Amino acid sequence: MCEIFTRANPQSYETQARSLRLHGVATSVRLECLFWDVLEEIGSRDGLSVSQLIGRLYDELLDRRGEIANFASFLRVCCLRYLMLQQDGRIPSDTRVPIRSLNAATVLAGLPTNLADPPLPRRSREPLLEAMAK
Repeated sequence: MCEIFTRANPQSYETQARSLRLHGVATSVRLECLFWDVLEEIGSRDGLSVSQLIGRLYDELLDRRGEIANFASFLRVCCLRYLMLQQDGRIPSDTRVPIRSLNAATVLAGLPTNLADPPLPRRSREPLLEAMAK
């Protein structure tokens, strides 16, 4: 049974740190090479470099959560979710189909709560417009 896993190419689980900028701040992220490969595939589907993809993920996670506790772990989970959703047929395996063309609500519909949060309520623009009018 374990041979399926133990015969993995050692290069796939070597770690690699990559430098990038998030909001003008230089930082680095260390992941196993296999995760970098998956992030490259995800980004390429929408014409993004890995750095651009990571920047967008960072911004959207910050908007949703207000803080980012363990970003490297979040990126690993993103890779696993991508592969799981592909295997489940929720994300097309055809890498020519951009992720941005998919409806997130449809992709995530019916997933158990351990795999997807409920959608955020739509924010009303009225308080913002009222504040701007004053």
